[in-house]
Amino acid sequence: MLLPLLLAILARATAAADDTLFRRVAARDAQALRILYDRCAGLALGVALRILHNRSEAEDVVQETFLESWKRAETFDGQRGSATAFVLSIARSRALDRLRSRVTSDKALASLGREAEASVPLPIETAEHRQDRERIQAALLTLPPEQRQVLELAYFEGLTQREIADRLSDPLGTVKTRARLALEKLSALLGEAQ
Repeated sequence: MLLPLLLAILARATAAADDTLFRRVAARDAQALRILYDRCAGLALGVALRILHNRSEAEDVVQETFLESWKRAETFDGQRGSATAFVLSIARSRALDRLRSRVTSDKALASLGREAEASVPLPIETAEHRQDRERIQAALLTLPPEQRQVLELAYFEGLTQREIADRLSDPLGTVKTRARLALEKLSALLGEAQ
């Protein structure tokens, strides 16, 4: 009869302590986060290791878990569970996310490997690509520097015409004209070469 009463008192005291701890973490008390880390990090690592079977990834998950605990501290509700349960649920969620990501990455890499094997260029194709690249580079060198610069910023840096105008401190209309003239000259030069 005394044991259940003691367990109930201990549970209430733990819940009150957890609420206080998370209020301190929500108030950006780093010492409170250290206490939470000391209490839960080993368990969080165990959960992550059980899911991922990789210590390095599990350690990353533990870091992510406490970062998220720091960010979400104000959402802790002691009525729904203990601080440990809150942290472990975050650790489990992060570990599962990482596992799903790993599986997706592995599938993508396997797919790329199959595509790479299937698309190994024949020596003649490689020579043709090299010739095309050399023709394009030679044609680019014939353009006036300001037109070439606009094309290089657009195609090699992925900038929009507005971004090019901002970077070069030129009016947008000037950039558009340079791009149009450059493309017309390249089209004529590369069309003649065929």
